[in-house]
Parts: sequence; C-alpha cells; structure tokens
Amino acid sequence: MRIETKPLSDIKSFQEHKLKEQLTYLNTNSPYYKEHFAKHNIEIGAIHTINDLVQIPTTTKDDFSNHNFDFLCVPKNKIIDYSTTSGTTGSPVTVALTENDLQRLAYNEEQSFICADGKPTDVYQLMLTLDRQFMAGMAYYLGIRKLGAGAVRVGPISPQMQWDNIIRFRPNSIVAVPSFILKLIDYAEANGIDVNKSGIEKAICIGEPVRHADLIPNSLAKRIQEKWNLKLFSTYASTEMQTAFTECEQGKGGHHNPELLIVEVLDEDGKQLQAGELGEVTITSLDIEGMPLLRYRTGDICCYYDEPCVCGRNTIRLSPVVGRKNQMIKYKGTTIFPPSICDALSAVSEVKDYVVEITKNDLDADEIQIHIVLSENSDVVMQKIKTALQSKLRVTPLLNFVSSQYLQNMRPVESRKPLMILFR
Repeated sequence: MRIETKPLSDIKSFQEHKLKEQLTYLNTNSPYYKEHFAKHNIEIGAIHTINDLVQIPTTTKDDFSNHNFDFLCVPKNKIIDYSTTSGTTGSPVTVALTENDLQRLAYNEEQSFICADGKPTDVYQLMLTLDRQFMAGMAYYLGIRKLGAGAVRVGPISPQMQWDNIIRFRPNSIVAVPSFILKLIDYAEANGIDVNKSGIEKAICIGEPVRHADLIPNSLAKRIQEKWNLKLFSTYASTEMQTAFTECEQGKGGHHNPELLIVEVLDEDGKQLQAGELGEVTITSLDIEGMPLLRYRTGDICCYYDEPCVCGRNTIRLSPVVGRKNQMIKYKGTTIFPPSICDALSAVSEVKDYVVEITKNDLDADEIQIHIVLSENSDVVMQKIKTALQSKLRVTPLLNFVSSQYLQNMRPVESRKPLMILFR
C-alpha cells in the first residue's frame, strides 16, 4: 500500500520518524542549520512531532540566497548536478544534488506521472528546457524513464517543429506551459491540423495554473479545452524543494507526497492555517542529502484541502499558486496578485501574447502597464479586454498594444521561462 493511501495516523507517524532523522542530519552536516539551532537555542531532541516544528524559526528565500553554500551538507565531490532557480523573484540560487538526490527526484516525478494517469505505455513530448541548469526538464525526463514510458525531448521550440514531431512520433501526452498549448492550437488551425485527431490525450501543465484556488478551471484551461479535448493536469513545484504536487484525474488540487516533504501553510505570523485559507507554502524536505531545507518559506501563496480524495489518497492537496508573497501589488487601492491579470487576459482569445510590466512611481506606489499583442485590433476587442480586467481586478491598468518583436525585446534573453510578469 502506498504511503499516501494509508490512514492519517500512519502517515503522521511515518513523517515524524523521518523528521527526527532529518533534524539529526542537519545538526550534524549543515553549517547553516547548526548555526540556526545554536542562535535560537533549539534543542532538536525536544522536537518530537510535526506540531513541535513551530519551535524552530522559518528559513526564507533571502536566507537561502545570502548563505547559499552554507546549506550544503556533503563534500563538493559528492555533488553530481548543480541546478539553479529561475530567478523569477530574485537572483538565481544554486541547488546542489547528490546521486541519491537525483534518484529521489526521479522517484518524485515517477509518482507525479502516475498520479496524472501515467502509464509505461505512454509517450510524452517534452516541450520545456532540458539544459541551462533547469531542474524541471531534467526531473520530468528522469521520471519518465523511471516510469518506463517513452520521451520525445523536443524542448521549447516553435509550434511548427512541435507539430512535426507530434506527427512523426505520435506521442499521446505532452508536458508544456499551458499558454504555449494555445500557440499549438493556433498553428494547427492555420495549417489544417485537427488537434483532436493528433493522438494527444493529456497535458502535464507546468509553470502556469489551469485552475483557480477553488479548483474551478480558469480562463486559460477553458480556452484550451474549447478547441482541444485534452485532460489537463496541473502541477506545482519549485527547484528548492525538489518535489512536485500533481493533480490526479479528479482535478482537486496537487497531491502531497508525504515521504518527500512535510508541508505547512502559514500566515504572516507563522501560524498554521486551516484548510481553504490562503497562506504561504512552507516545506521541510525529507531524505535530501545535498541541500535539505527546514521550515522553508517558498513565497508561494496557496490554500490546501484535507478531505480524502476519491482517488484513494488521504494526504492534503494544494491549490494552484494564486500569487507570490513578494509580488503582491497595491494598485489604486486594490490588492492584486499578478496571476489574476494573466487569467483575465487569457479569457480574451484575441490576446496572442503579453507582458505585464510593474514599476514604482515617484511616490513609491505600484504602477501597472500591460503590453499586448493582438490578433485583431478593433474597438470591440479593446472593450473585451477592459471588461475582462475590470471584472477580475476591479481596476483597469494602462494598456499598450505592441508588436511581437516589441515583446521579444522586453523579455530577458537568458530567461528559461516565458516571462509574462516583469518587475522593473
């Protein structure tokens, strides 16, 4: 029986046993956490349960960035892979992995694929970066190998080349950023390709949510599924935690793998929130050798659901990320998380691409300008965009209609992700 299908009492006992092992490991091997425990007078022998974790101050992204290699618990000759964070919310940070960490990563993604109806008979076309120290691409590839399925390593290339490979190799699944799936649909429509006869049955969606926090499909998901009869599986992960939360077929949030992480969802004061309440995802990694983390605040704002899932798993499920803690915007008296802007724009089919640019004015107040590429420029389309933004945000930011080349010039050349939000 898989651990996530066992009774909650068994899962809790398992995690608490792993927690004690992890605390001992950190106290012995981690320069950062040895100092952290000493500074805060933490006696790890007094930490017996998950509830006892509140005795330990949390670790932040700034801590990890400013003391990056103080988190390393093994000699450098034990490191076989150096991954980095994307730097979306700050400077990129290195995450060093041992051989055991890579095996753990492969196991994590194998379980994620299984959760998302994955089978050894599947063939996945990978439409994401596999190099440039990007952990996700490597993780998905390792997971597919461990699952025993097939992989077509195409990478983030043009829709034309994606379709050339789909037609040639006939994969039944794709791993892609959801907004890129819209570009695949546009290309198919323009070139006489019937997406529903392509053999693609499901998409593992990365980098962007396809549901709201209440788990209802968002505008992006609706636009995809209006044209393409795909099963969409939402995922949530980060390089630092080396673990993913992936939906099952029920589409009720990303499932927690309790053998890999302890999860807390905390308010501003570090208090554990109740199911359904939005807070910061905070993780304690289990069985990581290279750079394990303890009570690490991810900066991601989610809520969780704790009722058992119909699929048989009893662990919590995380909602999609509604925003990042350090990216909350105050605009004209309204609190906005950037993903809500993206969701509003995704509802308008004539919006082909965009960048949301966020700056500070002379009074240190947030300003928002949205640079938009349209397939059709008319007063009707303009009004559709304004209505969508007003409905979602209750305010309308400044709009700037531009060319694709203009957006390309705005985006950092070295970015591994299709950046839609730029903080200046």
